[in-house]
Amino acid sequence: MSAAHTRAYRKGVLEAEGFPVSEVSDRLDDPDAVVWIDYCRPTADDLEAVAAQLGLHELAIEDALEPHQRPKVDRYPTHLFVTAQSVALDAARRRLDSTEVDAFVGPRWLVTVRSSDGFATGPLTRRWDAAPELVALGPGYLLHTLLDRIVDDYLATVDSFGDYYDDVSDGIFADTPLGPEHQRQWFEMRRVLVRFTRVVAPLREAASTLAHTPHEAIAPEVVPYFQDLYDHVIVVHEATESLRDLVTSLVEANLSLRDFRQNQVMKKVSSWAAIIAVPTLITGYYGMNVPYPTSGRASGVVVSVLVMVAASTGLYVLFRRRGWL
Repeated sequence: MSAAHTRAYRKGVLEAEGFPVSEVSDRLDDPDAVVWIDYCRPTADDLEAVAAQLGLHELAIEDALEPHQRPKVDRYPTHLFVTAQSVALDAARRRLDSTEVDAFVGPRWLVTVRSSDGFATGPLTRRWDAAPELVALGPGYLLHTLLDRIVDDYLATVDSFGDYYDDVSDGIFADTPLGPEHQRQWFEMRRVLVRFTRVVAPLREAASTLAHTPHEAIAPEVVPYFQDLYDHVIVVHEATESLRDLVTSLVEANLSLRDFRQNQVMKKVSSWAAIIAVPTLITGYYGMNVPYPTSGRASGVVVSVLVMVAASTGLYVLFRRRGWL
């Protein structure tokens, strides 16, 4: 069985910490108490032990034990079940590290289940300890703090994506085109962005449900905090959509620049080929074994050289003016 991190607040002030899960019911006998239980990678027995005391729904327990749940809010008669994904972008390795965080929210208790220790709870407890008047509002505020931390990570991830694609933009418009390895990295990062979008988009609906649908587990005083959270999720979602549009624009710009560079190369090759073809034509004419003006005379050499120089110089100047060379 996994060890649970437990805390009990009375009127917003921390009263006990680290007590056994078996004491949760006794703690809740106090009408002013709020209890938080946190599990990291729990077993079915762990959640069954909590469910026996708090009446957790079996479908919610099943969802908490199954990985890769999409962000959502499920409403049950006695509690809410909330699922979210905490993410962290590793731009160097082009990977999105995610941790599923599930929450059972009752009138005076909160049970959180984390799929890994990638999501630390230390910042949450520090915020709760610093705001006892808000913790006294009930587990709804504890849930808000949890989701607000996750959304803050989303904002940081959006900034990391923005910095990465700023560098990509500079590379695209540099004199040296992107090599195959850089383009592969770019493609992998684009795939990571798509995955991030799939995490953010469902959370918008979940945040809207918490902000606009009343439930006894969330005190009316906490609703404005969820409305603010919903606004933040909208900002993240719009920023993510803007990033996707930017990536599409970069792809189109990269293709256009590649075609432009190819045309420039073809112009230079064709121009030099035309310049070289003129002396070849003239020397071929003067190399015929038939009589022609100035044939067999020294003046023929002078004339041919002057014609080659004049024609080649004229073509060079013409191509230069047109920007082909």
